[in-house]
Amino acid sequence: MDLASKMNKQLDLLKPSSILKFDADVSQIPDIIKLTLGEPDFNTPEHVKTAGEESIANNQSHYTASAGKIELRNAAANFLSSKYNANFDPETQIVTTVGATGAIYSSITAVINPGDEVLIPIPIFPLYIPIAILNGAKPVFLDTSKDGFQLTPEKLTKAFGEHPNAKALIMNYPTNPTGVTYTRSELAALVAIIKQHEIFVISDEIYSELTYGDKHVSLGELLPEQTLLITGVSKSHAMTGWRIGFVAGPAPVIQKIGMVNQFTVTSATTNAQDAAIEALKNGMDDGLEMKKEYQKRRDFLKAGLEKAGFPVISPDGAFYIFAKITAQFEQDSFAFGMQLAKEAKVAVIPGAAFPAGEGYLRLSYAASMENLEEAVKRIQHFVDSHK
Repeated sequence: MDLASKMNKQLDLLKPSSILKFDADVSQIPDIIKLTLGEPDFNTPEHVKTAGEESIANNQSHYTASAGKIELRNAAANFLSSKYNANFDPETQIVTTVGATGAIYSSITAVINPGDEVLIPIPIFPLYIPIAILNGAKPVFLDTSKDGFQLTPEKLTKAFGEHPNAKALIMNYPTNPTGVTYTRSELAALVAIIKQHEIFVISDEIYSELTYGDKHVSLGELLPEQTLLITGVSKSHAMTGWRIGFVAGPAPVIQKIGMVNQFTVTSATTNAQDAAIEALKNGMDDGLEMKKEYQKRRDFLKAGLEKAGFPVISPDGAFYIFAKITAQFEQDSFAFGMQLAKEAKVAVIPGAAFPAGEGYLRLSYAASMENLEEAVKRIQHFVDSHK
């Protein structure tokens, strides 16, 4: 009996995450310094942990509304309004999901029909691509590598001309892996074009609290009638393992997204929701101290990489640097990344793990300054030893 041959054929179009595989491979190397995964090295704030503990002690172990506790949706709505002037009705326009990943899955699933085209600027975190494919969509990649890793109005206009029936546009900013983000005027130029088309914008803004230059501007403010705004507490409050995210958007669309969420997970974990209520109500600015430290690390790592010969486009958000491999090395990014891990004992993610990322490395500075200082020394020694 060959049951495997009867499985969902869309899965045959996918490959396991090369990011996770590479990280697992290099993690076996003794004394390795890992600058690989996007995992904050800060702990969840104490008052948030206490709220989660009290929730358990008070027997908050039952189902909530599928869309999440109304207290949490109220807190999320207030957070989005106060921080980004993005105004959504907590009753009808916000759904609580199992992390931003759950929001991405439910949003794409709700709006896509088999055969629909999805516009995806690249390089980008690969997660959106397999979810789109599983839903029968056709990804259309918009390569931004020659445009400072930003989607330009010219490239977007060209994409609409070639794909006039595209169903959705994926936006992620500050962007993983590049750390690049958009100013208000840059977003406004894109919005002016998007408004001319009947298309959903799935805007993943999970790194919005980690923006180092101008204040983050949300497409939830500029284009609320077409935007599905995705966010959560994972990066802003160092709560990755609590798995609380949100999607906000037009009420009729959110109703359908809520159905997908309901059929997929029923509801997010109750005590995690209670912790997130505390985070958003009484810890609205918890991320500011983390952001200051991340900015110091960014500046230090950027300077160290540039000294070693790795050109860097300055990241204005998130906690990643996308560095071009110095010209003295000719191998592909996976081969270079493995050589760096084995010889220098510094683990990074090869750029080819991201579409249009070959020739680059992604380094996460969600690591201690002590580790970053040692990593820079090792990288410099590695480069010098191969001259």
